[in-house]
Amino acid sequence: MGIKKQLGIGITTAALGLTLIGGGTFAYFSDSETTNNTFAAGTLDLSAEPTQIIDIDNMAPGDSMVRDFELQNNGSLDIDSVTLETDYTVVDAEGNNTEDFGEHIEVEFLYNADNLDEVIYQTTLAELQDMTPEAISEHIFYPDMGEDGLPVGESHDFVVQFNFIDTEEDQNQFQGDSLSLDWTFVATQGTDEEG
Repeated sequence: MGIKKQLGIGITTAALGLTLIGGGTFAYFSDSETTNNTFAAGTLDLSAEPTQIIDIDNMAPGDSMVRDFELQNNGSLDIDSVTLETDYTVVDAEGNNTEDFGEHIEVEFLYNADNLDEVIYQTTLAELQDMTPEAISEHIFYPDMGEDGLPVGESHDFVVQFNFIDTEEDQNQFQGDSLSLDWTFVATQGTDEEG
């Protein structure tokens, strides 16, 4: 065999050896597993029944009306706290009001309808409209609902008495007036929710 042929076979053998060695360093076992994950947001769903708490005509100073309503948690997350936003507008029939009609409508939040003298909190609509959400929660909802708030699937009954305050003074300016009241209940979720 000639030297060129021996060199050619030697180079070919060396290349084959390097290929086998190199190929061997990249050979390994492997395995994989795929997981399926889902992120679904929970829901806060606070409902009030009835949606119209009061509708009254022909009020006179000294009149009182008791109404009850229910707050329901129809969502998938516990409600930690509830606040109340109050907004009202007054229609001055004669255009002669010198005072706010809302200052003469008193609201008493009661423990239950059987004991009307057990008042949780008492204020006027005008004062209620100006209260902070924290103060409302502390004075109105916390004493009645407690630390548990409103868990999923539960409801809580509330009783309210509306009083047209008789100041024992001339209140003729309010004759024929009307007051439209909007109450918005705002729910806040509980902390440390786990699925």
